[in-house]
Order: sequence, then structure tokens, then C-alpha cells
Amino acid sequence: MKHISILVPAGHTSVTNIEGTHQIFSEVNGLLMAMGKEPMFQIQLVGLSPEISQRNGLFTIKPDVLLQDVKQTNLIIIPAAMGDQQKAFELNKEFIPWIVQQYEAGAELVSFCIGAFILGGTGLLNGKQCTTHWRFINEFRQMFPDAHVVDDKIMTEDAGIYTSGGAYSYVNLVVYLIEKYAGREIAIMIAKAFMIDIDRVSQSPFIMFQGQKAHEDEPVKKAQAFIEQNFQEKITVDQLASMLALGRRNMERRFKKATANTVVEYIQRVKIEAAKKELETSRKNINEVMYDVGYSDTKAFRTTFKKITGLSPIDYKKKYNKEAMYA
Repeated sequence: MKHISILVPAGHTSVTNIEGTHQIFSEVNGLLMAMGKEPMFQIQLVGLSPEISQRNGLFTIKPDVLLQDVKQTNLIIIPAAMGDQQKAFELNKEFIPWIVQQYEAGAELVSFCIGAFILGGTGLLNGKQCTTHWRFINEFRQMFPDAHVVDDKIMTEDAGIYTSGGAYSYVNLVVYLIEKYAGREIAIMIAKAFMIDIDRVSQSPFIMFQGQKAHEDEPVKKAQAFIEQNFQEKITVDQLASMLALGRRNMERRFKKATANTVVEYIQRVKIEAAKKELETSRKNINEVMYDVGYSDTKAFRTTFKKITGLSPIDYKKKYNKEAMYA
């Protein structure tokens, strides 16, 4: 039987991550027993104290077991801890050596959403692919520069460490783990019972690009502002470098370091974000939107749009434009 430790962090934690995970894994046991098979999981809530207040006292969680009493486990679930991530880490740093010890003993690790910040604090994400909520990608990169962060994935798997993207995408990772441990048939049954899209792997359609401004490089901020104000025009790297009196290579290096995007990627993302907003709210057709954001090549626009959002422009419009939805 596989032992699952669902951590109950101190502070403001996603109760949904905790209860939902417990419920879904418990349902697997129920399905197996209904089929005349042995249950697969022993599921325990693991905390640092006998009672943990959540949501300013709205909820109180009583862990099944305290951390020091769990000598061995197979799977550790780290839910999202809300608020200031440095403070959340300080409140929960007692978990860190135990998580590392269990991983070195063979346990697999899972973080949901911004639970990745606690996992990142172990150092175990260094050099490994991971993700977190798209809104916190840049903050995560700054805190953990040695982690290989991907902002378009709903889930990642690397060397027995799993991470999920924003908010309720945790259910996709749970179903993925169930498929791994219990097989495709059980995973499909669970997905149907909880109405989970079993094969959704990208958070790209949900990302709202807001530009990466949390840096102190003023020339780069000026370049970003220029791009955002003139995205309909053809903007080149040489043009920006000349405007800022920087060499091209220096400009590109500083821009990438500050924003985690190349200049060309940033221009593309600003254009596509503008296109997304038009597709969500206007009655314009795809070509009209394409021209509005400065593209003249239909194939280039569609290719870039799908690369960034994971959907074609027409599929995006159908998914997010209410008028298109009911047309």
C-alpha cells in the first residue's frame, strides 16, 4: 500500500488542495474495493501541530499525524500556501529537512500551484523542470534561479518530482498520478466521476501576459514601455538598442535577464495579449484582429498565437468570446 502524506502548512493554505486531494485519492480506494480489490493508498494529513487554523480561523484542520511521527512515506503532497511566499516559507521551514530526507529515501514529491515555493526552498528543484501559477512565475524565477521553470505547462515531472500550474489545475496532476499508480482505467473513472479533463496539459490559454516589470533595469523598462505603446508597428532590436544608446548584444542580454524573454519573444507576447483581448470582447474576425496587432502574415500570426496560448485563434475565440460561444 502506498503511503500518501498530504502536508497541512501553517498560515493561509489552500484548503481545497488538501481536501480535494484527500477526497480524490480516497475515491480510488473506494473504486478498487467495489471491484473486489485491495485499497491502494493510505492517506494521511501531516502537520506541525495538532490543530492548524486556516482562513483567519474560518477553518481548523486537525492532521492525522504530526511530522516527526512519519518515519517513511511514498508520496508527499505540498498544497499552495497563500500570501507572501517568504513568510509562508519561514512558517513552514520545519518541513524542509524532512521533505529532503524522504525524497532521498525514495519518496516522490508533488507541489500544487504556489506550493512550488516551499518545494523550491528544499533545493531539490535546482536543475529540474517545474511550474507554478503563471502569475507567480517571475517571482519564482527570482527566488529560485537554478530551477528550470516552464510557464506554459499545467504539470511537470522530473526525477520523481511533480509540480502543477495555477489553482484548480492540481486535479489534473492528481489524475495523472492516479493513472501512473492505478492505471488508465481507474484514472478515466475518476476523471468522469469528478468531471476532470483528463488530458489537459497546458495553462497557456489562461495566462494573462502583464509584462515582467519587477526589476530595476530602467533602460529595459523603457524598452518594454515602448513595445507596449507601439506594438502595432514593426519594432526591431536594433531600433530599441539605438533608442536606448546600447549595443545590440548588451541590450539583448539585459532584456533577457530582466524579463526572462528575448526582445522578440516580448514583442510577440505583447501582440498576442492584445489579440487575445480583442478575440475575447470584439466581433472582429481573425484577419481584422491580426492586422490590428501588427501582423500581415496569416500563417505567422496563427503559428505564434498557438505557440503562446496553446490554441488556434479561432478556437480561442470560441472558448472565451461569449457571443461566439452562443452564436
